[in-house]
Amino acid sequence: MAAPVAEGRPSQQLFVFETDAFVSASQLPDGGLQRTYLNLYEKSKRRGADPGRNILLSGVATGDGRVRAATKAELRRSLRVLRRASAVGAASPQLEAIAACESGGDPTAIGGGGLYRGKYQFSYATWQSVGGSGDPAAAPEAEQDRRAAALLARDGAGQWPVCGA
Repeated sequence: MAAPVAEGRPSQQLFVFETDAFVSASQLPDGGLQRTYLNLYEKSKRRGADPGRNILLSGVATGDGRVRAATKAELRRSLRVLRRASAVGAASPQLEAIAACESGGDPTAIGGGGLYRGKYQFSYATWQSVGGSGDPAAAPEAEQDRRAAALLARDGAGQWPVCGA
């Protein structure tokens, strides 16, 4: 069974092969569970973890070589793993508050006309002073958390005059 064709190209579908296994609708995860899974999956990747296969988007491989949609139960089990992966090296509540104020918590944020970069809006000089190299906004979130914790321990919250006060 081929995927429907629009303008000469197959439409984008999650599962398009005849061999795909069926999962009843009552076993499929609802929208809230799907959003939670996707958010935690992306957060664990940003923190430098390897979350493995995205079972929501890529499905679950069966023993006979087929692929099927993930069930609610499988997604819930995977959520427990993702929560642990995304919590490893998590920043302190004080640093999370600073990051929320400085960049909205976005580890790729660039502000101040390009002078301040990353989740904690490091200048290049400050980033290097705590052992960072390269662009702070390109560093994994977990590394930014570690370096911000080192900066906070060394110099206090004064490095963030507005958000650290």
